[in-house]
Amino acid sequence: MNLHTQDVATDSHSLFIRDLGIQPYEKVWQAMSRFTNERDDETVDELWMVEHEPVYTQGQAGKPEHILQRTSIPIVKSDRGGQVTYHGPGQLILYPLINLRRRSLGVRDMVTLLEELVVQWLSAYDLTSYAKPDAPGVYMSIAGKDAKIASLGLRIRRGCSFHGVSINVAMDLEPFGWINPCGYENLSMTQLSQHIESSRIDKSTIKQQLTQLLVQQLGVTHTAIIDKPLP
Repeated sequence: MNLHTQDVATDSHSLFIRDLGIQPYEKVWQAMSRFTNERDDETVDELWMVEHEPVYTQGQAGKPEHILQRTSIPIVKSDRGGQVTYHGPGQLILYPLINLRRRSLGVRDMVTLLEELVVQWLSAYDLTSYAKPDAPGVYMSIAGKDAKIASLGLRIRRGCSFHGVSINVAMDLEPFGWINPCGYENLSMTQLSQHIESSRIDKSTIKQQLTQLLVQQLGVTHTAIIDKPLP
């Protein structure tokens, strides 16, 4: 159900959705950090969907030795969990800004929810994927080896989540070769476009699919599209 923002109740059954297009990483990071700092118990949860301009991000525990080659791609030290990863156009990122306490969710619950979301989404394309208990994210088996299609890094502040999951859809994967993705040496990366015909890839449809899955997993009954500037 889609409603105007003023009609949405401030409870765990509601979700605001922002489609941000392509944005610089630091601009969105600062906005979601500010949103999390300023929200209160009545603030409606939000889902931000975005693609970033090319950037490497280092998580809080990020080690510089996982950056194998210096390039013109900027490196940003982030406050999310995890090691180094790459973001660029053609990679869809979901930032769920969720009051976990209000929904009685723990950090592990949220990680599992996002992993299952991606697994279910890929199954709609008849693709098999899986999560790994010792390495957050979603993987596919290629020639008997793990290949990562979605990377995950969260931060929890005041019981609320920010940062999220990045899904490789149809992007340039070469920059992953200049790092140890997520801190794993020789980890292969893959993307949706390597497994289905390009004619089946439609960004608008993919965003709708992922949003609907998140809505179902969170038990949301009221949603609204926000087209205002970032908070």
